[in-house]
Amino acid sequence: MTSIVDEACAIASDIAELRHDIHREPEIGLALPRTQAKVLDALAGLPLDITTGQELSSVTAVLRGGKPGPTVLLRGDMDALPVTEATGVPYASKIDGSMHACGHDLHTAMLAGAARLLSARQAEIAGNVIFMFQPGEEGLGGAKIMIGEGVLDAAGDRPVAAYGLHVLSDKDRAGVFSTRPGPMMAATDTLHVTVRGRGGHASRPHASADPIPAACEMVMALQTMVTRRFDVFDPVVITVGTFHAGTICNVIPDEATFEATVRSFSPRARRSLEEETARIVSHVAQAHGLDVNVWWERIYPVTANDARECGFAQGCAAELFGGERATTLANPVPGAEDFSYVLQEVPGAFVFLGACPPGTDPTTAPSNHSARAVFDDSVLADGTALLGELALRRLAAQPQS
Repeated sequence: MTSIVDEACAIASDIAELRHDIHREPEIGLALPRTQAKVLDALAGLPLDITTGQELSSVTAVLRGGKPGPTVLLRGDMDALPVTEATGVPYASKIDGSMHACGHDLHTAMLAGAARLLSARQAEIAGNVIFMFQPGEEGLGGAKIMIGEGVLDAAGDRPVAAYGLHVLSDKDRAGVFSTRPGPMMAATDTLHVTVRGRGGHASRPHASADPIPAACEMVMALQTMVTRRFDVFDPVVITVGTFHAGTICNVIPDEATFEATVRSFSPRARRSLEEETARIVSHVAQAHGLDVNVWWERIYPVTANDARECGFAQGCAAELFGGERATTLANPVPGAEDFSYVLQEVPGAFVFLGACPPGTDPTTAPSNHSARAVFDDSVLADGTALLGELALRRLAAQPQS
């Protein structure tokens, strides 16, 4: 039988066509009816048990192998971002204000390609494969909703392993896979703060209770907290992205508000962040004689790779494509991922795949989420092959204890 890499290359044009079709009509959030329809069309005729989501436009497809065995899950996310595309590629978005700026169109197409390759080998597969086509990764926790709707139990048995890929438009050359054991991506949360004072004329601040200096002091105190309350070897990030107060220079407003994104790499640091930020903000407000409302919004947990499954995935990539294309990340990435919810339930691995166009310097290329982010089609066959091979090899192996 031909290698799975050769088989992926043979259908590369079909995978690219699906990717371009999805890219032209990006959809945001949990409701992706057009994208869902394209996936269902791509899977039509394959020997799959297919169900769709109730609360979201997900697709769950189960391939039942010809021999008994365990279950493996492969995941691809499908949603786009509220970004107006500025790439100029021939298949650019036709939807104003919406773009596949994070490469989820590639993930979806590669997963559909893997379903096609594995379906052709159904008779030799000892076990089952769940293909998880997921909306709502960009902040809405679509993976958590799919888990609630039963994606992990779709084949009858819980998966023994789960794998996901994510393309990068910068940082690495096209075709290079990278991963690491343990924390792979950060937990992300949002800190919302409203400082309430008493407004008045700006010429008489002593007769008012000005919330702006207190809010500014809180922002600086939070930055100091990062370096003085947290271990440098268990790092955290706090970035204040919004700050709003007042309407005109000669009026002291009644309130000031700010929001910060907060990143951490361990459950312990995450818990401490929630406690420490509330304590500091409350004490600064008290020192100024002001009231404050603090709301900590939990978004995604740490994306943590199982050490054995990570080593297995990296070894598989090295055998398929050569050791120089299977690298180890020195540090986790402070971005966040809702595949983290899957990895909380099932041991597995999340793997990055460089997709920077040839001839472009990865160190200066537009990054994921940029309106100018470009992901090269050349990696589609590679990602498809790796997903398929991970499932085949993991099902053929003895379950890892």
